[in-house]
Amino acid sequence: MNHIWRSALKNSLSGLLALALLVSVGVTAAKAQELAGEKHAAALLKKHELLTEQLAHNPYRRPLVLDSSETPNAVNGNAYAVLDSPFSTFSAAFKSPNYWCDVLILHINTKYCRASADTSPSKLKMRIGKKTEQELQDAFALEFVYELTAASPGYLSVQLNAPEGPLGTTNYRIELQAVPVGEGKTFMHLRYSYGYGMAGKLAMQGYLATIGRGKIGFTQVSDGEKSRPVGGVRGTVERNTMRYYLAIEAFLASLGQPTAQQLNMRLRHWFDATEEYAPQLHEVDRDNYLSMKKAEYQRQKTSSPD
Repeated sequence: MNHIWRSALKNSLSGLLALALLVSVGVTAAKAQELAGEKHAAALLKKHELLTEQLAHNPYRRPLVLDSSETPNAVNGNAYAVLDSPFSTFSAAFKSPNYWCDVLILHINTKYCRASADTSPSKLKMRIGKKTEQELQDAFALEFVYELTAASPGYLSVQLNAPEGPLGTTNYRIELQAVPVGEGKTFMHLRYSYGYGMAGKLAMQGYLATIGRGKIGFTQVSDGEKSRPVGGVRGTVERNTMRYYLAIEAFLASLGQPTAQQLNMRLRHWFDATEEYAPQLHEVDRDNYLSMKKAEYQRQKTSSPD
């Protein structure tokens, strides 16, 4: 009998030790994540400080800094901006995958977006395509994995990753970081990037030689003794980075309105904002955009592309 009790006690102590170890590991991991978040928040605040002059004086007529870069197999666009929205409001919206589709559908090339919040990890199923009305089956499928990488009272970090894209493109990524900067404002960094192999390069070359011919970005590059707006792949990623940034701005601006009025305000805000940069972003007239997007919004609420 004593042998049985000793065995039971031993097993119990082993179980408690294992549980304590698991709790310790969990606390350690949580602490490491917290420290990493604090480090990233400090780095973003430092970036805000370094960009103070550019945020105040730039060609965009809003506190915004835009840049881009290109390598042989990838392209990357960055938008840094101060938003007239409290950090608590910003964080509450963008730490949920559901609200992301209300943002992404504003982009003229987004035909559909549906969040699958009941899966782990959460996913955003999208269709992207033409700048005019298009049937879902004719648009390209793009599936983002949603990851909330940090969420605290002073820092938010979200990543959307899609390993495969249309026409041979790969590694689509939308990254959003944000920190409060006082006076009810939020400083955010939006990064949009994707990669491409040989098939993707050929497809992009075909686009730039036809539909995309003559389209420009925002960054001024040297052309001998003159400067000109960047074109090519960098121009493309800058235009889309700006469109996504303006979608975030439009979404936040609509939150103070009654729910029934928010969609209409978002659509009008986004279109009017893009028209401020008509040489880069103008594609269709206002009525056509509003009509198309209202129909697409209703479609993504009621239909499935599968």
